[in-house]
Amino acid sequence: MARRYDRRKRIRRLKKMILGTIAAAIIIPVIISIFLGVRVVSLGNRVKELEDMLLAEKERNAGAGVFSSSAVEESSRKQKKLSDMEELQADADGFQKEVYLTFDDGPSANTDKILDVLKEYDVRATFFVVGKTDEHSTRMYQRIVDEGHTLAMHSYSHKYDEIYESKENFVDDLTKLQEYLYQITGVWPRFYRFPGGSSNTVSNIEMPDLIAYLNENGITFFDWNISSGDAVRDSISIDEIVDNCVSKLDGVNIGMILMHDANDKVTTVEALPEVIRAIKERGDTVILPVTDETKPVQHVLSTNIN
Repeated sequence: MARRYDRRKRIRRLKKMILGTIAAAIIIPVIISIFLGVRVVSLGNRVKELEDMLLAEKERNAGAGVFSSSAVEESSRKQKKLSDMEELQADADGFQKEVYLTFDDGPSANTDKILDVLKEYDVRATFFVVGKTDEHSTRMYQRIVDEGHTLAMHSYSHKYDEIYESKENFVDDLTKLQEYLYQITGVWPRFYRFPGGSSNTVSNIEMPDLIAYLNENGITFFDWNISSGDAVRDSISIDEIVDNCVSKLDGVNIGMILMHDANDKVTTVEALPEVIRAIKERGDTVILPVTDETKPVQHVLSTNIN
């Protein structure tokens, strides 16, 4: 009898274990399904919120993102207000010569110093910048715009072998910089300087093809006809920079001066006040930033591009 009782007891225990296993196999998936259902609903609500945000953003940008004509028009006003343009044009009247101080390769540790000098002498310049994402650089992009200077493009990477490898590479690099600067400053830059200039000899693509692309997309490129010489070597003296910038002004009516905004261009910063004073002391020359009204200096003339 005892053995028969123990056997029934073991059978009941086994039945309980089987029933428990079956119950767990049913309940656990139900619980998981409920949890996943809640998560799906939550994620769906989040997706709906993001869709609403994107729709609102599209409506604000007239449905065309950073490429919308209204956004570009607005950005151009932000960079140069109409009253400022008229004032600059009035400043140019009565002068025989126009000079444009242009700075390539920035922002750098020297950008603040350059901007301080320009502010002290009430001069506006043009900065052909590259793409940098650090906090200092993003602040410099904004300061350039806020203080009335022209924010222009000099390629995102400044890597000749990549930019000039193919037209696709060139376009990708330029577009990346243009959109990045727009995101940072709200200004849609429309002026460009080729790394090495339009007359560079390293490009694998015919430069007229790249110039044609710029023309088709409303971008004007600018070379230079006066070089400060600060790109030749780091040890160039202040006197040499001043002489390079000023001595050739007699031979031009539009002087597009090439300078560099880089960490190692210490003498460029130190020479800048003297360059500005020497230009102003001529009496026949006005210093201006590049605008839509500026006649571009170009090594490879875009007017010759079919």
